[in-house]
Amino acid sequence: MKNQAKKATLSGWIGSVLEYYDFFIYATAATLVFPQIFFPSTDPKTAIVASLATYGVGYIARPIGALMLGHWGDTRGRKYVLLMCMFLMGVSTMAVGLLPTYEQVGVLAPLMLVVLRLVQGFAVAGEISGASSMILEHAPFGRRGFFASFTLQGVQAGQILAAAVFLPLAHFMPEAQFNSWGWRIPFLLSAGVILAGYLIRRNVHETPAFTQEGKRAKAPMLEAVQQSWRDMLRVVCMAFMNVIPVVTSIFGAAYAVQPGYGIGFSKDVYLWIPVLGNCLAVLVIPMVGNLADRVGRKPPIIAGALLSGLLSFAYLYAISIHNVPLAIAMSLLMWGVVYQGYNAVFPSFFPELFPTRTRVSAMAISQNLGTVVAALLPAVFAFVAPPGADDIPLKVGAITFAVTVIAAVACMSSRETYRIRMEDLGDPDAVPVPEAEYRRLRSESVATSKKKSFTGSARGFGT
Repeated sequence: MKNQAKKATLSGWIGSVLEYYDFFIYATAATLVFPQIFFPSTDPKTAIVASLATYGVGYIARPIGALMLGHWGDTRGRKYVLLMCMFLMGVSTMAVGLLPTYEQVGVLAPLMLVVLRLVQGFAVAGEISGASSMILEHAPFGRRGFFASFTLQGVQAGQILAAAVFLPLAHFMPEAQFNSWGWRIPFLLSAGVILAGYLIRRNVHETPAFTQEGKRAKAPMLEAVQQSWRDMLRVVCMAFMNVIPVVTSIFGAAYAVQPGYGIGFSKDVYLWIPVLGNCLAVLVIPMVGNLADRVGRKPPIIAGALLSGLLSFAYLYAISIHNVPLAIAMSLLMWGVVYQGYNAVFPSFFPELFPTRTRVSAMAISQNLGTVVAALLPAVFAFVAPPGADDIPLKVGAITFAVTVIAAVACMSSRETYRIRMEDLGDPDAVPVPEAEYRRLRSESVATSKKKSFTGSARGFGT
């Protein structure tokens, strides 16, 4: 069981790495090279807008992907849907690296790019909910928060990997070579991640909670809405927390580097902010996941929501006064540390709110709806605080804080889940395991895990 928990965790981790590696390289390429490659060169402004629009198209497919992949995850199994997500995401990303250019095939080039981006958006919608459910249902009681947190650690690691591959190529290759063929390398390297992910995921068993479930739901989404709509609404609102990475990496980037705002940060300097934030988050996430197993899911999420919302004021103010060290420090504190109170805990908390028979569907559609709303916020920020506006840090910070308050209130209204046994998850009337009993069971689980790790290490040294 514990060996399967580790395999399931590694499986979820590698899937998240692939998902956000692909996410990051597409976002970067859409800004740097796609306007010149896949669109007419006669109108550069239109080409840039169209290229960035293909990036946004991926979000359109997310609700559809959440519905279909969630359905399959609850009717055919967690392993089935995770393998499907991995192949859809990986193959579509590799295909982008093989696409002909606008000069070669004309308007067919951007059309194919849009189709592949829709496939990526479809696939991404089921990855986190499927991986979180798979890990959660394999994890030992008392350690679900710790194991499930690795789903999101994989997200940050994927972005670090993408930066490690893409940014040096863009920096060191001659521009003509990079625009001709160099940009294709990061997309084609997805093949290696697909292979690694498949080799890991094929050896993970289906979860006991799913296989032991009696009659499975014929329409899990319909059942989830009928029985768990309140918790689904709470998850939608908590997923608004994606406003924090939006403020950091999207609006914050535009505010810092776009000439219209007049701040004048170096683009090279600003590109390091998300890289450093992700490096710090990789270290923080397992610690917060472990903390959530000790004190509960709600305290880290509530604290993370309110504090990161407040820190957005300081972060935007640091940009406004062109204080590069302070801006980096505030972004690291807000995104790399405080935001992880939410980011590390939701992979365990969200699926714990729903019963086994509808878990993947309920989480997938709820979380993706909240994420789509957060993805629209940069447009709101740009409308409220366009170039030349006064009090930009105050206006954008106030909206950000209001959104994080909504997330915190949604969490406050939720029931605590960390001491609920697996078979009782999703039941609003479930009785938690008594505190003392929970501590004892958790201590036994931790001790067993350490003993197995020590035994494995000893075998590795031939003792």
